Amino acid sequence: MNYQIELRHLLYFKTVAEELHFRRAAERLFIAQPGLSRQIKQLEDYYQTKLFVRDKRNVELTETGVYLKKEVDLIFNQLSNIKGHIEKISEGKISSLKLGFIGSAVQAILPQLLVELKQKQPLIDITLNELSNEIQLDLLNKQELDFGFVRINETPMGLKSIPILTEHFSLVVPKNRFNKIKGKINLKDFSKESFILFSKEYSNSYYELVMSIFEDHGFNPHVTLRTVNALSIFNLVSQGLGVAIVPSSLKKGYHTHVDFLELNHLAQRTTLSLIWNKKNRNPGIPLMLEIVGNLNSKV
Repeated sequence: MNYQIELRHLLYFKTVAEELHFRRAAERLFIAQPGLSRQIKQLEDYYQTKLFVRDKRNVELTETGVYLKKEVDLIFNQLSNIKGHIEKISEGKISSLKLGFIGSAVQAILPQLLVELKQKQPLIDITLNELSNEIQLDLLNKQELDFGFVRINETPMGLKSIPILTEHFSLVVPKNRFNKIKGKINLKDFSKESFILFSKEYSNSYYELVMSIFEDHGFNPHVTLRTVNALSIFNLVSQGLGVAIVPSSLKKGYHTHVDFLELNHLAQRTTLSLIWNKKNRNPGIPLMLEIVGNLNSKV
């Protein structure tokens, strides 16, 4: 073989893998279709395997093609990240950070963390996205997100995490509807109520944890509505459409017409964790971890 694989070969492969159509891929790349076919053939010769199965109507990835597509996506995403970090550094900024979070992180630590980051690095660029746990984990694996604030039982392989806050739950009820209740809440007294819960898309492990609360009290809840948004839950409860169970930190920062009844006598606790990809070389990551460590030590 008298040639070496270059970045353009991977770009051509990536484009064909996305389009699954050689003519459209060639048009996107502004090259002739025969030339594109030759480049793909060189790549297949280099790896000594077929990457595509082609006939007159269809183009499909082979098993090795599917694997290569995932790896190539990571390569180009990393190249994009490098370009972005170099641009920020050349502007005198340490980096940019893309943060994912679930709603309760806003109440728990995120505002204070952002203040600390901006004090230490005033020019750092920060992008915030409120996302479900599952989406955050997917983006972290692809290195399309630098950090996530999630509620999970176990840290997936390839990722690292540190606990931020472990807390109990609260029962959310319409304002003044249950204000005569004094002392410890018996959740079984609410077994006839409709429940509004965070859905499995918010976090499957968190959902199972909440369901274990009902199991301990000997009833299956009548779950009428599910959502991934805390404010939606509170608004629905305030309209008398049901009651909810949420992490207690969510009672801070929301001005809604509901009451929070503490369930701190329950055994179940939920932990908000900071999670990141250990392969991520974003230069802003050590700073973020240092600040989080300092904040944790003050708690």
